[in-house]
Amino acid sequence: MRISVTEAKAQLTELIRRAEAGDEIVLTRHGHPAVRLVPVNPLPDRKARRILLEAMRASGAAKKISGSMAARSQDFLYGDDGLPE
Repeated sequence: MRISVTEAKAQLTELIRRAEAGDEIVLTRHGHPAVRLVPVNPLPDRKARRILLEAMRASGAAKKISGSMAARSQDFLYGDDGLPE
């Protein structure tokens, strides 16, 4: 929906309700798009973030492959002096 800033002043409450419901509201100035009204998504609270972090850690731990680390995987190519063999 496109509406001029002048018209939007009189209908601001209704436009906010429509934006919160998912409608795209574009305010125009002199016929050109100027602003889009979009709903603000609430930030997750501390408890929800903690639960998400724990789930991510558990997922990463489940995917961990046992064995040597990648950082040491090519050590056999070098001698004790650090030079290629």
